[in-house]
Amino acid sequence: MSKLRENQEFVQFRKARSNMLLSRKNQLLLEFSFWNEPVPRSGPNIYELRSYQLRPGTMIEWGNYWARAVRFRQDNNEAVGGFFSQIGQLYMVHHLWAYKDLQTREDIRNAAWHKHGWEELVYYTVPLIQEMESRIMIPLKTSPLQ
Repeated sequence: MSKLRENQEFVQFRKARSNMLLSRKNQLLLEFSFWNEPVPRSGPNIYELRSYQLRPGTMIEWGNYWARAVRFRQDNNEAVGGFFSQIGQLYMVHHLWAYKDLQTREDIRNAAWHKHGWEELVYYTVPLIQEMESRIMIPLKTSPLQ
């Protein structure tokens, strides 16, 4: 950082950027060992980033349930990655899912409820959640996840 502070172009960039920012958060995430590693995908796809704020002390319990739950969602290769926070807001979990479109997303999510055992895993994980959020994202042309 000290080297960057000496670079006037970088200093000017940061000053201009700060005039456009309302807020900013950073997290250092680690990958759950039971998820597949994210790999480049051909598209077009949309991506859903589901974020969960867990109750403190529940990360191991969440991970144990999701190690089984993610198997229910592998049929269509929609599971891209699962991550948890190490630095930043703690007890945060992020799941990234790929779908061809919103209709495919709805169909796949509804089909999970017809698989024996899915409802039990949802039943036990929902009480561990304090807050949840879903974002639909469209990849840039430069993204390896199309």
